[in-house]
Amino acid sequence: MIRPPYLKPGDTVALISTARKVSKAEVKPCIDILKSWGLEVQLGKNLFKAENQFAGSDEERTADFQRALNSKTVSAILFARGGYGTARIIDNLDFKRFAKNPKWLIGFSDITVIHSHVHRHFGIETFHAPMSLNIPRLSPQCLGVLKSTLFGERLSYSSSKQQPIAEKLNRKGKAKGMLVGGNLSILYSLGGTPSDLDTAGKILFLEDLDEYLYHIDRMMMNLKRGGKLQNLAGLVVGAMNDMKDNDIPFGKSAEEIIAAAVAEYTFPVLFGFPSGHIQNNFPLIFGRDATLNVADKTDLTFAP
Repeated sequence: MIRPPYLKPGDTVALISTARKVSKAEVKPCIDILKSWGLEVQLGKNLFKAENQFAGSDEERTADFQRALNSKTVSAILFARGGYGTARIIDNLDFKRFAKNPKWLIGFSDITVIHSHVHRHFGIETFHAPMSLNIPRLSPQCLGVLKSTLFGERLSYSSSKQQPIAEKLNRKGKAKGMLVGGNLSILYSLGGTPSDLDTAGKILFLEDLDEYLYHIDRMMMNLKRGGKLQNLAGLVVGAMNDMKDNDIPFGKSAEEIIAAAVAEYTFPVLFGFPSGHIQNNFPLIFGRDATLNVADKTDLTFAP
């Protein structure tokens, strides 16, 4: 995999939106934080445009992303927010200059489209991490981990304290492989497209928000039937919060649905990892080799 240069004081971060619209007031706190880190911030020309729920038209959002991808002075692209809209523009982008001079792409949720597309076609590492709307809400610890990761410090997580769902559902074991994944709903929507993700031999990360439980089951069955689960090296499950149910209950939590979908396999599974649609969304490096150790003490360590 190709690794973009880490950030350093004086570097420029482009702030754009490929999905939902944002306001100046919503992004200002994040801009202030980035500047306090010694970074310059370049706003997309169309960042504050609005077309219904989108941050401008498909053409305007594409133009902002393309300029940032092509720029020789931009060292990273931070996405303003998720929602929906990235899949509408991904096929209109030209990544040739980006592939020759890669830079960090930073985001999650709907940005899973970009993570998966870049991983499949260009083999470039990306950051699954908070976006401009989320960064000001992070705890000092989470914000510190985000900054240190962007500036090149080695990323690793270790915990001997597990959530009750993890104690119940974790499958012990050790795995090594490249970390990939993102939002389950988005990964499901990418099946059969040029952005579809290859998971064989890799550690898959999944998270999701605000879905019906039966839909979680539908998506996991799709991944299973499509061969996305059987050859995994390991599975890491992040936040699965604000799930919905019908009047007749589905009968399982989102985590229990995922556990059932992978029950026949033997790879290690870690539940309750603190990443996804939660306040303290800890960063991950997609495309980086990692070691997952699920035991009484759990570890997720990224290669240097």
